[in-house]
Amino acid sequence: MPVKDLRSWIAELENAGEVTTIKGANTTEEIGGIVDIYMRKPGNPAVLFDEIPGHPKGHRVLANILTSHQRCAIALGQDPKSTHRDLTQWWRKYFADKPSVPARPVNGGPILENVMKGGEVDITKIPTPRWHEGDGGPFIGTACLVIMKDPDSGWVNAGCYRIQSHGPNTAGLMMSPGKHCRIIMGKYHDRGEKCPVAVVTGMHPALFMLAGLEVPYGKSELDMAGGILGEGVEVINMPKTGLPVPAHAEIAFEGYIAPDDKIMEGPLGEWTGYYSGEARPEPVIRIETLMHRNNPILVGAIPGVPPNDNTFYFGAYRCGAVWNQLEAAGVPGVQGVGALEAGGSRFWLTVSIKQMYGGHSKQAAMAAASCHAGAFNNRWVVVVDDDIDPTNINDVLWAMCTRVDAREDLEIIRGGWSSALDPMCYEYDGDRRNTRTIIDACIPWSRIKTFPKVARNSKELEAKVREKFGKFMPKNG
Repeated sequence: MPVKDLRSWIAELENAGEVTTIKGANTTEEIGGIVDIYMRKPGNPAVLFDEIPGHPKGHRVLANILTSHQRCAIALGQDPKSTHRDLTQWWRKYFADKPSVPARPVNGGPILENVMKGGEVDITKIPTPRWHEGDGGPFIGTACLVIMKDPDSGWVNAGCYRIQSHGPNTAGLMMSPGKHCRIIMGKYHDRGEKCPVAVVTGMHPALFMLAGLEVPYGKSELDMAGGILGEGVEVINMPKTGLPVPAHAEIAFEGYIAPDDKIMEGPLGEWTGYYSGEARPEPVIRIETLMHRNNPILVGAIPGVPPNDNTFYFGAYRCGAVWNQLEAAGVPGVQGVGALEAGGSRFWLTVSIKQMYGGHSKQAAMAAASCHAGAFNNRWVVVVDDDIDPTNINDVLWAMCTRVDAREDLEIIRGGWSSALDPMCYEYDGDRRNTRTIIDACIPWSRIKTFPKVARNSKELEAKVREKFGKFMPKNG
C-alpha cells in the first residue's frame, strides 16, 4: 500500500474534482489574493499553484485545503458525502477512543532527496507567499508542524504555530501562552539552554489537523495521526536535533531557539478576520538544516475572514469535544452541537437538548461556556430545543427570535478565557479576558405543554410524502 502523505491526498482530491491548478501567480500578492477569493465561498476547490515566478517549475504551493466538509472527510478517510454532524460524531468517537499507532522510525525517505546544511540553508528558495496585503512578510508556517521534545519526559509534541520567513536561515515563531510547545521551550530557557526545534511545512492534512487541536498534554500527535491513517507515520530523525519528522514530508528544517533571542514578527491576518496588533518580538529559530523533496509543495492553511482553512475541521472537532464534555459533566439529553464558521468556529456555540426538567437548558449553556473545549475565545452560547438543527443558523435564529425573553433568558459572564487574537478582548491582571453571553432559546419549561405548535409537517406526514414522491423531493429539504 502506498504511504498516506500529502501527495496521496492530492491524488484523492484530483479524483474527486476537488483541486484546481493555477500557473504563473507570484508570491508577493497574487497567490494570497487568489486564495482570499477562493476562501469566501465554502466548497470552492483547493488550489495548487505551479510555475511560480522566481522559482523552478514544480516548486508548488497548495492552499484553500480544508474549506469543505468533503475535503475534511477525505483527509480523515471518511465518506466524502459526510456532513458536519457526521464529522462531529467521528471526532466524538476518535477522542473517546484515542486510537494511536506509534510513529515508525525508518532510515530514509523522500524528505532526504535534497539536504542543505550550514551555509547552504536558504528557506527563501521555497516559494512562500505573503498571504494578505497587510502581512509583515511571507509566512512559511501556517499549515505546519512545530516539533519539540520535553527535556524531562521525552514526550514529542507537534503543534501548529505561525512561522514567518525572515531570511535564509532565520524564522520567527509565534506561540500563544499556555500552548504545549511554548511550555516546552520555557523549560529549556529556564535552564539557560537553547531549545531544539524542527518544523514541517508540507504533510498529510490529518497531521495538520491534530497539530491545531487540543490534543491532551503528554500525547504525541505523530502517534495519534497513525490512529487516523491506520498506519504508523514513518519518521526520520533530523541530523542536528534528533527530532523526528515524517519521512514523506515535503519540506522540513531544524535549528535552535536561544533564550532571549527574538525578532520582530508579524502582523498576520488571523482567523478572527482581523490583524492581531502590530509586529512584536517573538522567538527566533536559527536554522541549521533544511530538507525537501524533489518538486516540494508548501502547504498553506490561511487564517483570515471566516470561513477559512481552520473553521471546517476545527468546528466539527470542537462540536464533538464539547458534546463529549457536556455528557461527561452529567448534562443529559444533548442532541447536537454546532459551531458557527462566521465565528471562526470558536466565538459561537449552539447546543441542542431534549429538555427534561426546569433549569436544564441553563445548565447546558453554562457547562458549554466553561468546559475546556468550549471556553477558549468563546463569546456566544445558544441553547435550543431538539426540534432545532444546531448547525442550521436559520433554524437557530428563528428559535432566538421566537423563544427568548431577554428579561429571563440572557446571562453575561465576565472574565472569560481569551487571547490577543480576539479583537474584543480586554487586559485583566496581565492576561487577556473577554465577556460572553448565554442565550436560552428553548421553549420555557413552564410552557412546554402549552407553547404554540410549530407550523411544520408532522413526522408521519413527512415520511408519507417522501415515500410517495421521493424522486421529486429536494435533497436538502
